[in-house]
Amino acid sequence: MSVLHIVVPKLGFYHHYKHDPRKGVSDYAYEVLGVGFHTESDCRPEDAYTVIYRPLYEGAFVFRSTKQLMVVCVDVRPLDMWMGKVEKNGALVLRFTPVTDHIQIMNLKIIRDKMYEQFTA
Repeated sequence: MSVLHIVVPKLGFYHHYKHDPRKGVSDYAYEVLGVGFHTESDCRPEDAYTVIYRPLYEGAFVFRSTKQLMVVCVDVRPLDMWMGKVEKNGALVLRFTPVTDHIQIMNLKIIRDKMYEQFTA
């Protein structure tokens, strides 16, 4: 398995395809923290690479777990699934879309810092 030939998301902010801009910038918003590698060489190929990310909305299970356990918890999703497309309203769309608007990015950084400030070293 070659690491050189995989396509990975850039670190930063993304919206899930369920994002509704009318509900605010943090609705189904996430921050990609990195890429994970399965530790077992005999794992299913689709599980070998994962995206490590955290939610930027307080209702997310992972954020609630972070608060309860007092340690940063993260979501992990297979890379192919993260980079893939899903059907929405009869059309194929990206499951996660990078946030490119500078004002939205600034607002998401503020939200992230407020949500996770007590859990950073």
